[in-house]
Amino acid sequence: MACCVRVWLMLHVNWSCGHVLAELSSLKVLNCLGVGSMLETLTGKYGEDSKLIYDLKDQGGELLSLRYDLTVPFARYLAMNKITNIKRYHIAKVYRRDNPAMTRGRYREFYQCDFDIAGQFDPMIPDAECLKIVHEILSDLQLGDFLIKVNDRRILDGMFAVCGVPDSKFRTICSSVDKLDKVPWEEVKNEMVGEKGLSPEAADRIGEYVQLHGGLDLIEQLLQDPKLSQNKLAKEGLGDMKLLFEYLTLFGITGKISFDLSLARGLDYYTGVIYEAVLLQQQNDHVEDPVSVGSVAGGGRYDGLVGMFDPKGRKVPCVGVSIGIERIFSILEQRVEASEEKIRTTETQVLVASAQKKLLEERLKLISELWDAGIKAEILYKKNPKLLNQLQYCEETGIPLVAIVGEQELKDGVVKLRDVATREEVNIRRENLIEEIRMRTSQL
Repeated sequence: MACCVRVWLMLHVNWSCGHVLAELSSLKVLNCLGVGSMLETLTGKYGEDSKLIYDLKDQGGELLSLRYDLTVPFARYLAMNKITNIKRYHIAKVYRRDNPAMTRGRYREFYQCDFDIAGQFDPMIPDAECLKIVHEILSDLQLGDFLIKVNDRRILDGMFAVCGVPDSKFRTICSSVDKLDKVPWEEVKNEMVGEKGLSPEAADRIGEYVQLHGGLDLIEQLLQDPKLSQNKLAKEGLGDMKLLFEYLTLFGITGKISFDLSLARGLDYYTGVIYEAVLLQQQNDHVEDPVSVGSVAGGGRYDGLVGMFDPKGRKVPCVGVSIGIERIFSILEQRVEASEEKIRTTETQVLVASAQKKLLEERLKLISELWDAGIKAEILYKKNPKLLNQLQYCEETGIPLVAIVGEQELKDGVVKLRDVATREEVNIRRENLIEEIRMRTSQL
């Protein structure tokens, strides 16, 4: 599963609409970031989500944890190696101490694909590129209608300040707001007031903002808001958000982008723009209930994370996005099951088969010729397989062609080439077989 996504991403996704980074640097990153981490490396980075970290202890008594995401180890790698400018992608497993829900693509062990840009650049250019990448991936995978929600931590913090939230409660209230995509506002308000001690008046003021969503018009409206416009953080965030939407307009993707004040993303390390991609509906004719798997991608800007690992506190601005590979595959698999469509499980182009017994040597000679020519070919590992079994194997696995050798074909210097789908058979001169197979498979 992960290999398929890796190949697709490398071949079909235009990472950064240009080059990713030098191959050796990429390999160095991947080899460095292991599955386990010191517990102190992960604590204090995820806010209330820290309860989902798998804590371990090795035989020497060191406190260790399984990797929660790919972002924190990446930031630590930059600090360790004094790297101030890099662009990379990374596909690997992460672990969450969560309640699994297989039908919604929610697992305790799963693959993520991260793309990150680190370095000091002009505002919003790399951020816009990350959003362009998310848009491109979800469009090319044809998962259905989707929406990328965008917000900014500075806007959220400014909003909390003008609504009367104490500084000490910013992060915990942020985690409550982040639940608005799953539960109604009244439940979120009850949590903020009843569990987290926020005043009902402050909660009501927050409610007036977090239910707003839109585009450039909403940004302009909030820039004129008498309260938000007086807050330095909110004003900075809104200014950058306006610039971001101008770049996204140039990319031609604003139709799928929504500035959404309810988006909070609970991770503590975000410092600026944050975003999350959600599928709007997964309805089909074969299944009564829609397939719901939550968000399929998310990320944002984390300018302070590298400095937390640097002995001198040197900061490296970073922005990135994480693609939920397992969640995307949950959707694709359920679609395939519902449609009863047969999926080809192999890249094999042709099966070398025999029509009579005692022709193993001839099959081996022919398959060797095909392998040497770069043709993806197989044989059944039996001396005398029945022809019917060989043909059935092709139908089950999706192999499109069968090259059949028989006593008469050997005498005539030909190979019988069978199209598995149409069951049409033609005799091809042995010397022309490779060219014929290439021609036919190029049309598949």
